[in-house]
Amino acid sequence: MSRKLLLLLTILFAPFLAPSVAMADDASYCADLSSLYRRYLSGQGNGQLFPDVTTSVAMDECAKGNYTAGIPVLEKKLRDARFTLPKRT
Repeated sequence: MSRKLLLLLTILFAPFLAPSVAMADDASYCADLSSLYRRYLSGQGNGQLFPDVTTSVAMDECAKGNYTAGIPVLEKKLRDARFTLPKRT
């Protein structure tokens, strides 16, 4: 009886557990992208010490948990600068 109950609970709650794992992965990936940008591209060649406005907004979106807005912008900025993106876990 307990196996059936465990199986039923797993089936019922699995859809709610998967998004939290994906969000944790997105948070980590977004942080990795932001760190890579800050380390190598922030203030490169044009005298500024901070990221451009678009990148700053993307990093802010990541900090707020809005990864769907932040990640694509950071990926594009890094790709445009010919960086290899970190692995997304």
